[in-house]
Amino acid sequence: MATSGHPHELVEPCPAGRDLYATAVRDGGISRAAVAAAPCLVDLALLEPDHDDGDWLLPVPAQHAMAGLLQSLEQNIRDRQRQAVKLALAFSRFTDISAEPPLGAPATVLEGLGTINAALDRAVTDCAEELLTVQPEAARGSRALGEALRRVRPLIDRGVSMRTLYQHAAREAPLTRAYLRFVGPHRVKVRTLEEIIERLIIVDRKVAYIPARPDRQVALEVRHPGLVGYLAGAFDQFWQIATPIEQAAYAEPTPEGVSGIQRSIARLLVEGHLDEAIARRLGISVRTCRAHTARLATLLGSSSRTQLGYLIARSGILEEA
Repeated sequence: MATSGHPHELVEPCPAGRDLYATAVRDGGISRAAVAAAPCLVDLALLEPDHDDGDWLLPVPAQHAMAGLLQSLEQNIRDRQRQAVKLALAFSRFTDISAEPPLGAPATVLEGLGTINAALDRAVTDCAEELLTVQPEAARGSRALGEALRRVRPLIDRGVSMRTLYQHAAREAPLTRAYLRFVGPHRVKVRTLEEIIERLIIVDRKVAYIPARPDRQVALEVRHPGLVGYLAGAFDQFWQIATPIEQAAYAEPTPEGVSGIQRSIARLLVEGHLDEAIARRLGISVRTCRAHTARLATLLGSSSRTQLGYLIARSGILEEA
C-alpha cells in the first residue's frame, strides 16, 4: 500500500528511504523532520521512536525489522483462517432455514478417521489440476506418509500440480525426507516455514479439508466457493514467504554458535512461552526444545528461566536472526 504523499508500494525500492536509512545507521539516529520525505521507513519498522527524545528516531537492523513484520503477517493469516472456520460453522446452522433455496451447506462435518479418509480419497481421486496441502507435523508417522504416497501416485502420473507447506523441522524427519525423495522436487513442490497454520488440503480450489477438533477425529469439508477461495489465498500468501526445500531454512550460526532454531526458541522464550508451546509451534519435540534451551542457558551463563529471558534480550542474538 502506498503511503500518503509518498506514492509507492512498500515492496518497491525507494532511493530516498535508502539514503535516509543509511544516514540513520551512520549517525545512530535521525530526526522525525528529516524522514518526512520517506515515511515508508517507519511503516517498514526500520525506524523506531527514541523513548528519551520524541523528535528522534533510531535505526532498527533490517533483518530484525523484516522478521517482526513477517511474524505479524503470519499471525494475521492464522487469525483470519480461524475466523473463516468459525464463519463456516456459524453459517452451516442457518442454511436449512434460509429464505432462499440453499446452494448447499458451506461445510460438512466429517466424524471419524475412516469417514475423513474416505472423503479425502474421493476428492483427491477426482483432482484434475491442483492439490495444495499444509502439513504442520514435523515428523509424520509411516502410516500417514503411506496414505499420502498412495494418494499422490495417480496425480503424479496425470501431471497434477502439487504444492506442500511443512514446518522447518520437517527437514530433519527421516520419513518425511524419504517421502520427498520418492516424489521428487519436480513432482511435488515443497517449501517450509518456521510456524504454519493447522492442516489444510485444497483440491482444485473447489473443496478444502480442515480439522475441526484438536485430536483430528472431526474435520470440515468446505465447498463454499468464497470460503475455499479464502483458504487458497491464505495458502498462497504463506507460500510466498516460505523457504524452498532446496534452500537453507535458517541463517548461519552466530560467531558464538547460536543456531537458527535456537534463535527461534530464544524469541519465543522472551515472549514468555513454555517449552510445550514452543515445541508445538516449531514442530519439534519437547525434549529437543529443552536441549536447545539448556544450550542457550549455558552459553549465556543463565541459572534460571527468568534470567535467561533477560540475558537473551540483552545479548543481541535476536537482532542477528
